[in-house]
Amino acid sequence: MSAPAQRPKVTEREARQVAEAARERDWRKPSFAKELFLGRFRLDLVHPHPLPAAEDVRRGEAFLAVLRGFCETRIDGARIEREARIPDETIAGLKEIGALGMKIDPKYGGLGLTQLYYNRALALVGSASPAVGALLSAHQSIGVPQPLKLFGTQEQKDAFLPRLARTDLSAFLLTEPDVGSDPARLATAAVPDGDAYVLDGVKLWTTNGVVADLLVVMARVPASEGHPGGITAFVVEADAPGVTVEHRNAFMGLRGLENGVTRFHGVRVPAAHRIGPEGAGLKIALTTLNTGRLSLPAACAGAAKWCLKIAREWSGEREQWGRPIARHEAVSTKISFIAVTAFALEAVVDLASQLADEDRNDIRIEAALAKLYGSEKAWLIADELVQIRGGRGYETADSLAARGERAVPAEQLLRDLRINRIFEGSTEIMHLLIAREAVDAHLSVAGDLIDPEKSLADKAKAGARAGGFYARWFPGLVAGAGQLPGSYGEFGSLATHLRYVERTSRKLARSTFYAMSRWQGRMELKQAFLGRIVDIGAELFAMSAACVRAELLRTTTDHGHEAVQLADAFCHQARLRVEELFTRLWSNTDDLDRRIVEGVLAGRYTWLEAGIVDPSGEGPWIADATPGPSTEENVHRKIP
Repeated sequence: MSAPAQRPKVTEREARQVAEAARERDWRKPSFAKELFLGRFRLDLVHPHPLPAAEDVRRGEAFLAVLRGFCETRIDGARIEREARIPDETIAGLKEIGALGMKIDPKYGGLGLTQLYYNRALALVGSASPAVGALLSAHQSIGVPQPLKLFGTQEQKDAFLPRLARTDLSAFLLTEPDVGSDPARLATAAVPDGDAYVLDGVKLWTTNGVVADLLVVMARVPASEGHPGGITAFVVEADAPGVTVEHRNAFMGLRGLENGVTRFHGVRVPAAHRIGPEGAGLKIALTTLNTGRLSLPAACAGAAKWCLKIAREWSGEREQWGRPIARHEAVSTKISFIAVTAFALEAVVDLASQLADEDRNDIRIEAALAKLYGSEKAWLIADELVQIRGGRGYETADSLAARGERAVPAEQLLRDLRINRIFEGSTEIMHLLIAREAVDAHLSVAGDLIDPEKSLADKAKAGARAGGFYARWFPGLVAGAGQLPGSYGEFGSLATHLRYVERTSRKLARSTFYAMSRWQGRMELKQAFLGRIVDIGAELFAMSAACVRAELLRTTTDHGHEAVQLADAFCHQARLRVEELFTRLWSNTDDLDRRIVEGVLAGRYTWLEAGIVDPSGEGPWIADATPGPSTEENVHRKIP
């Protein structure tokens, strides 16, 4: 029997250092969300709402028209769900219309769509089949094209982008069987060998990996003479000798997803296929995700729109106790939540996308907030739709059709959306990631004060820096435009909500400061507290986006009045959630929860588990990922 895989032995501190080294530290451009967490409501960064150029609109709308026709005639979502596979002819059709190259420059054969129109395209495709939307997103948002666009050499772009724009699918391979959001323990190795690297290791949850032609793979290069080493990104041909797709994974939702387990054994990768320098892999991955994450909330916004359509049509048709169920308050509150939140989700995605296109703001926090907020709220919307539909919401679309009713796949949507709270950074990880960026200004001036390994001299210097920063910053949190009745008057009835956002932004910043003063170095352990801080910021960001979008629609469309109504109701609902979160910052069961968990892990409550059987049976919790040759059949399949 082979020895178990040797993963790097890292301490908690070392793991944090790896993650910290990978994040982008500098803020070269302004950030609306960063300022929001610091108690500075910079409405000027997002209002007036940025708009796409006329040529971008022309190109984008033209492709959306083609794509809509394709979705209506050549994507059979029900068939994909039944067969758990996207038909080859559907993928071939996507290649024909150029959908693989939506974000690739026309000089490489792509369509050159903006982020705004790329996301609108994903929302449209996702409404026809979430699995097809996931395939296109994984290919372009985090697959080979985006890292090459940002970090590739001209030779790499010339070699790969034309293929990726028209014929070749791509996948992103980072996760391993025992490595998720903790990349410090990454075990896949890339050993230098002349003018190449030799890859060995196993990657898990490789979305598109079963059908991909090109892979972007993260592997650890050992440090040696002439090689600084570290986690590094490579472009790998999926049919290279030694690459084996050992298993196609099946999930509760997204049944057409081509996601698998990929093993590398002695795979030679030319050094010319390395993206960026050695050790830059995680930074490349995180930078790619800054805008790549926007594809997921775009799909969530599309799902919310569909839920609103079904809720409207069904609840107006279905009668109970002499009236349509929409007229019963127990249902109408659900419909209201779906409608106003769908408006807000689209507002958040469109604003963040246009900010990304203009490239005048740093949107790393905005994109992360969009992903977090979109995935959480879309899941709640789908759950409410299932409840509104009642037993029909729980019944499959095929079963409904078989007995003569409209084939509404509400239960499928619930299953399909659930992964979004895990994909591309789970909600818990997103809370920590956003919280780290939100407190960056504090750590940059006072971080040494709470670092136990810093000397007294370093702490003294940090204390002086912190004193100067807080002497300037904290007084600004006392009063602001949100306390002036006439502020933001151009927004009409929505001005009251923007004044609330401004006041609450300062309150949020004060709360963060109080927490840092109270817990200091233990702040990073207060993950529940940090999660609530981030959730408050997410609600304030969504309120801002909703108001700015409503004002844009009021001045440029004929349904501005309705947009203002939706934004107003959304903000009222969001304000209630914000106030509850503030209460829970300081009044919660976090300490009690920790004690209960200690008891659970110590086995003190195993008596509570009596009276059941465990159908999961025996077997390891994590599959063996020892490097070596594959003993499995290669299930990789190439799409003609």
